[in-house]
Amino acid sequence: MYHAVAHTPARATHALSVSPGAFAEQMELLGASGFTPVTCARLADAWRGGDALPPNPVLITFDDGYEGVHRHALPVLERHGFAATLFASTGWLRGRYETDGALDVMLDWGQVRELAAAGMEVGGHSHTHPQLDQLGDERLRFEVVRCRDILEAELGRPPVSFAYPYGYSDRRVRQVVREAGFGVSLAVGNALADRRQGPYALRRVTVRRGTGIEAFARLVHGRAVGRAFAGDRALTKGYALVRRSRQLLGKVR
Repeated sequence: MYHAVAHTPARATHALSVSPGAFAEQMELLGASGFTPVTCARLADAWRGGDALPPNPVLITFDDGYEGVHRHALPVLERHGFAATLFASTGWLRGRYETDGALDVMLDWGQVRELAAAGMEVGGHSHTHPQLDQLGDERLRFEVVRCRDILEAELGRPPVSFAYPYGYSDRRVRQVVREAGFGVSLAVGNALADRRQGPYALRRVTVRRGTGIEAFARLVHGRAVGRAFAGDRALTKGYALVRRSRQLLGKVR
């Protein structure tokens, strides 16, 4: 799971960004290690009995829609012939649907169409990037359906995949995403994806500014993943209690 790819990212995205050089080095390692990147749509098809996945499949995903995905990541992916998936928050992208809230320079719709034309899958990531599990039913459905409808209007086909903003979901959120027609959804979880997680709660590992190439190699080979993200998991469990309390008290809509 990537976010921004930039030499000098905004302060808000710095920790979750990677430099263009680091990204290129990481993709080189994937290729040298025999991994075959696939899109989330390909995974969804295989899950439901379509063509089998290739050996050593890996998902390369980008959340939110930062401009550096087009400027820096796309040339590297094309050089390797790698598939990838962009999860776009449609209200953060520059253009006619733009709302407040974007954390850095975002893609515009021309760039999104160029990414799609180059073979990158474009999936949904809500419209304004809220914590979906904290929303009321009407607003939750708006965020998911509005994102889906905009992507279909701009790209000419409905999106197949979805990623939950901040990785947060619950049974109600997953049901809305499924009813909106998405065939697969990704969380975070900072663990390797496993069939037991189901197609609407697949986990990913986070690549950060501080993820060195040796640490990256351990992650993609599934070594010491739990230890690498032990602190993140503790924080996630604690914050989950806070969010559930907010839901019960009705303080967040």
